Amino acid sequence: MVRALCLLLLFALVFVIIAVSSKKAGKIPILKSITPQIGVPGDVMVLEGSDFGSSKDTSYVEIGGTAITLSSYLSWTETQIKILLPSDVKDGLVYVVTKNGQSQPLIFANKESIPVAVLQEKYTALPMIFSLSPQKMSIGQVLTITGDNFGAVRNDSSVFFTPQWMEGKAISHDYDAPEQSFVAAFDNDYDYEYWSNTEIRVRIPDGVISGYVFVKTDKGESNRQRISVSNSVGTKQFSGKRTYLVQLTADVSDVQADSDSLITLRVPRPQTSSSQPYVQMTDCEPLPVFEDYTKTVIHHVQVQPSDKDETKEKSVFVQNFVIPVYSVSTDVTVEKVKKLSEKNRLLYTVYTSSDQCVPSDNQEIKNLCKQIIGNQTNPYLQARLIYNFLLDNYKLIQVPVSDQEDPLALISSGIGDSYDFAIIFTALCRSAGIPAVPVSGVLVNGIRDSNNHWWSEFYLEEFGWVPVDLGLGAGLLQDLFHEPESRREYYFGNIDSQHIAFSRGWNEIKPAIINNKTVYRPKTFALQSIWEESTTGTTSYSSFWSEPIVLGIY
Repeated sequence: MVRALCLLLLFALVFVIIAVSSKKAGKIPILKSITPQIGVPGDVMVLEGSDFGSSKDTSYVEIGGTAITLSSYLSWTETQIKILLPSDVKDGLVYVVTKNGQSQPLIFANKESIPVAVLQEKYTALPMIFSLSPQKMSIGQVLTITGDNFGAVRNDSSVFFTPQWMEGKAISHDYDAPEQSFVAAFDNDYDYEYWSNTEIRVRIPDGVISGYVFVKTDKGESNRQRISVSNSVGTKQFSGKRTYLVQLTADVSDVQADSDSLITLRVPRPQTSSSQPYVQMTDCEPLPVFEDYTKTVIHHVQVQPSDKDETKEKSVFVQNFVIPVYSVSTDVTVEKVKKLSEKNRLLYTVYTSSDQCVPSDNQEIKNLCKQIIGNQTNPYLQARLIYNFLLDNYKLIQVPVSDQEDPLALISSGIGDSYDFAIIFTALCRSAGIPAVPVSGVLVNGIRDSNNHWWSEFYLEEFGWVPVDLGLGAGLLQDLFHEPESRREYYFGNIDSQHIAFSRGWNEIKPAIINNKTVYRPKTFALQSIWEESTTGTTSYSSFWSEPIVLGIY
């Protein structure tokens, strides 16, 4: 009797477990929120809820009656999904669909398809533009904006302009175009000259055309005012936009310390420019101490004293970035190129000076510069002479030698890699008085492989930055999305959207404490003086940095 009762209880328990498991496995997904509810193609949409499943598998997201394609998914967890809104996203209901069923819907609206802007309540704290002076300008000239509520100091506020890639697309006072239809003045170019609550003086940034200007503060956006931008020196075109999902990882392990101490990682952030206007960090694990400080993401590892035999857990840091990149083509009217007239402009003084990366004051560089440019005084033609001389007289090494960082060796040995060519070109331009920067990042091919790469840009007054890639011009072996008729001709003045920039110019980072130990990584995808920093209590540790990984191309 007892045996029969035990068997009955056992069968009942098994039945309950199976029933509970089946019920749990069959849960219909619950969609609680979507952000943003009103967006545009290229935005990252975050869907929050439950029972989505730990991985995507055969599940999918549907917007406006259309299932989102596989390439648009950035991440998928049990409670959160991130997708990159595709170019053809429609208004309509949003569902999460799994093998267990379809969630209740939420509503999404494509901002670009809204014909009339929603009237917003106006607050006196909103910035307001009264006048612009002058109203007709060229790239790099100072625009004075008079108004109110700009803020006593700038902080994170910005001035936005119409970029070239919006040419031919109507943007008016009545149409509340998304922020992605505009480009902010650039800190890297020292565009902001003066900021007060009632007046702003800002340089017309690179890549801007005639259109609208507005001020954005933490209180909101100002009214939009019309401005005319002339391009008598030449034209610049932005096209072939590609959006990349890039992952950077670093880890710290085997940490030993004799007192409480701190290890700091400074992860390079992709940098903004006219051809790479928006950078969005979509994921960062663990949460950083600072998302953007000295052009880096800051992580801390807290260290306590331990026995040498004690095993420490590895600390892993992962960050994902969404980076849109445009191809750039330039057409310069050579006879209208001017010599620099504003000798005290900060962009000119910084980018014509020597620094730890660019040895433009080296006597060998000075002598070679004089030899190359001779009596030529036109900055554009001077840069072209330098480009041709380097390609004609020096040989490119296909694979960079990462532990050898002496770009001046290119001149003495006659051979060098893309890094050496980019640095020496920049140094020769600066020696000639032409503002120039080395650019460090990666080159991406069609199968999402990426390689560290270096190129350059030089600046023309009333025109802006001109891209130059000596490595590709010299015949670097790289699969291109579109092979130009002549690489040598194309890569002086033009650049494709396979280039992702992590730094423009040298990023000089000061140690947090003078006696801290610092680590520098030579010839990599970012030009910065400190990558790791540890306080004196840290006796030893190991670190590993991955090269940028391209997870998706859209």
